[in-house]
Amino acid sequence: MEIVNWQSILESLLFAAGDEGLTLKHVAEVLDVEELKAGEIIEELRQVYEKDTNRGIMIVQLAGTYQLATKKENAAYLKRLVDSPNTSALSQAALETLAIIAYKQPITRTEIEEIRGVKTERPLHTLMTKALIKEVGRAEGTGRAYLYGTTKEFLDYFGLKNIQELPKLPDRVEEEFVQEEADLFFEKFQESLNS
Repeated sequence: MEIVNWQSILESLLFAAGDEGLTLKHVAEVLDVEELKAGEIIEELRQVYEKDTNRGIMIVQLAGTYQLATKKENAAYLKRLVDSPNTSALSQAALETLAIIAYKQPITRTEIEEIRGVKTERPLHTLMTKALIKEVGRAEGTGRAYLYGTTKEFLDYFGLKNIQELPKLPDRVEEEFVQEEADLFFEKFQESLNS
């Protein structure tokens, strides 16, 4: 019978889940085990991280979900990484998210995810950390989701005097040009980064 390396699988799942985290129930469902067994696997991996001083991550439980997090003793180095000029390049996901926000602001995370078709929590976090976007209010209705918009730093970063200087987009149905928006914006950003 094949031996299953539960800790390795759980580590991969928690990494893939990112900031969303996983509930005990979700872990149990994915691993196809009882919740009690899933809890034991989580606790075993948590102890591995805690006992091994050579590991830079740990498992935390926040709002009913389990997530990977960095160890507090490494915080000074993480701050240097965030502040480093070498980390100024934006990922494709961050650029796409930023393009959508720039053209559609103010916009909620759910609306961004509908356009991109994927989760946007990490790109939003990256963009907020770099002060390229900010929360500009709350949407009306149930849940009152945060609305995102660009910042003065966004304008400075891309050499714009105001948001009206963004490249003009064709007047077509949204579904047809959403991807083109991201591609056009990405090209313009790449040009400004390379110049």
